[in-house]
Amino acid sequence: MQFGLLGVGFQRFGNKEKLKSSPLQHLFEVYVQINKAAEDENTKELAKDFFRKLEEHDEQTLSLWKQFRDLSIKEYIQIYKRLGVHFDEYSGESFYQEKSQEVLKMLEDKGLLQKTTKGTGIVDLSEKKDLSSFSTVMRSDGTSLYITRDLAAAIDRMNKHSWDTMIYVTDKSQSNHFQHLFQILKLMGYDWAERCQHVSFGLVQGMKTRRGEVIFLEDVLNEVRSRMLQNMASAKTTKEIEDPMETAEKVGLAALIIQDFRGLLSSDYQFSWDRALQSRGDTGVFLQYTHARLHSLEQMHGNKQLTDVNVACLQEPDAISVLQHLLRYDEVLYRSSQDLQPKHIVSYLLTLSHLAAVAHKTLPVKGSAPEVAQARLCLFQAARSVLANGMKLLGITPVTQM
Repeated sequence: MQFGLLGVGFQRFGNKEKLKSSPLQHLFEVYVQINKAAEDENTKELAKDFFRKLEEHDEQTLSLWKQFRDLSIKEYIQIYKRLGVHFDEYSGESFYQEKSQEVLKMLEDKGLLQKTTKGTGIVDLSEKKDLSSFSTVMRSDGTSLYITRDLAAAIDRMNKHSWDTMIYVTDKSQSNHFQHLFQILKLMGYDWAERCQHVSFGLVQGMKTRRGEVIFLEDVLNEVRSRMLQNMASAKTTKEIEDPMETAEKVGLAALIIQDFRGLLSSDYQFSWDRALQSRGDTGVFLQYTHARLHSLEQMHGNKQLTDVNVACLQEPDAISVLQHLLRYDEVLYRSSQDLQPKHIVSYLLTLSHLAAVAHKTLPVKGSAPEVAQARLCLFQAARSVLANGMKLLGITPVTQM
């Protein structure tokens, strides 16, 4: 139905030039306009008709859908590239209109599809089979729903990839949808439904960019880079940097990721530009600053691989604190892999950065006895290596200058 509305909306309010130059922005504008008009019964009927034509493979309707999809994916790829993210395949549930009809036939053959008096198709999910809990999988006109296409997608992905685990990452308002999806797959006899997981995330509240309150990810990335450039230009500690724009992008992205991943993924949180971009405290900027300082220390002392280090020289409490914390890294990675919560890694890296910052002040390399200097340099190298590794796991590219 939503795509039907978008299709009708584009026919009424769309502009082909705007679609090509800024597809996501323009489709959003069209979607807002058509939703205002959707209270009109005639518009609702046109949207249903558009969607039905799409499922019946009407050439003109399919062509428009394909255009929306291709232009959107092209823009997604550019935005994801800035995040350092690459997808091998783009195949959302909307790609499965055709196969969703096969799913409805399978549900019917297995005796799971029931028709209501209104003509809609439902699957009974209740334990007592009294319809106290059910999921609607077909509209009265025979067209599919979001969940029907998700069923088709899940089956197709298993056939194609024989995956070990399938993880759906969406906002928490869809938790009920995925519960139903996994239940229906089990009823259909797919044991692998046990290996499907839904990782839900909460809402970001209070985020605004200079362009307004409706937030596009590209606007956020541009804004954080711009703010970071300003901060770097005004900071006394900023060194001469080869590419300030690229550094601002990487540090700004770290700021966003750490603010987003600090708490439980499903929790809502209040966004603050000032808090996210602080150079001290528990922020991504502080992680990047610590990494750059440790890298600079290595460069200053030759950046060579250390061998025959006498760790017995590391007796100071600040050195032991860093060593003990480094030993916990495996345990933290394991914990995050089990509950799929990045907050454990974030907390670990922030603590490591604070410990390394203290040790950097109290355990000088320069001016110490050669054996002590070697041991301390090795300690700082290990801290930087683990910090860089953990940051990369979170999608952050460590910087070497700031």
